Amino acid sequence: MAAEPLDLPQAEQGLVAAAFSNRSFVAGFAITAVVAAMALLSFLWTPFDVTRLVPADRMQGLSWTHPFGTDHFGRDILSMIMVGARNSIAVAVVAVCMGMGVGVPLGCWAAARGGLIDEALMRFNDLVFAFPALLTAVLITAIFGPGAINAIIAIGVFYIPVFARVARAGAMSLWPREFILAARAAGKNKTLITIEHILPNIASILLVQGTIQFALGILAEAGLSYVGLGAQPPMPSWGRMLFDAQTRMIVAPHLALFPGLAIVVTVLGLNLLGDGLRDVLDPKLRRQR
Repeated sequence: MAAEPLDLPQAEQGLVAAAFSNRSFVAGFAITAVVAAMALLSFLWTPFDVTRLVPADRMQGLSWTHPFGTDHFGRDILSMIMVGARNSIAVAVVAVCMGMGVGVPLGCWAAARGGLIDEALMRFNDLVFAFPALLTAVLITAIFGPGAINAIIAIGVFYIPVFARVARAGAMSLWPREFILAARAAGKNKTLITIEHILPNIASILLVQGTIQFALGILAEAGLSYVGLGAQPPMPSWGRMLFDAQTRMIVAPHLALFPGLAIVVTVLGLNLLGDGLRDVLDPKLRRQR
């Protein structure tokens, strides 16, 4: 008798089916997948070398050779957008991982301990939130110098209190629940309860928050690059491409059109993906549907 194929558990199958029946999730997933594929492809191939200057081809319009045209140095804009996607995604991913890796344990720790520790962490979060995210990132990169690494640190530092607050709120709502009280009655300490019961139950809200912050990270990286504090030439960046295009908008609008569209479409896709994940993972919204 042939062995039966391995299937996902029924609950997971239900979540996957619900996700791909959600229009926001499907649209966001498709857009994000295309952008990610373009970024991965840039490691192996781009139509032209983005570091090679070709003055004879400068400011060309759309053509079969250069579908998105060329910039004022003769570089292919399509190739630059592909490499720029790689840089933007890398900065956003590492910044979100940094914020989540530090912020989530802090938030869970504050919820578990309570008292003075919880109060001190929340007041520190309020202090950080008093400063706009982009202004904080500009301040950090201005002190330590421009570059992709410092941009990651600047964005990641601001994400720490964001994830700390979300994790704390989720954990605080679970600590009075009966299954947590049962775990405490069974002799489990707070650390073990957090790992075994709290984190799995707040993973969905952290996933949705991570998707939202990822989109904001793309915008923050573009903003830092626009003011010259992000990725440095000759590495392309969507924000830097917009900066270079601002004085040539009249004669060559395509210089700003395509990097601007890349930012808008990527952020839109991530927001749609986050909305879809929220709809699928929130049981209240599922029941309403």
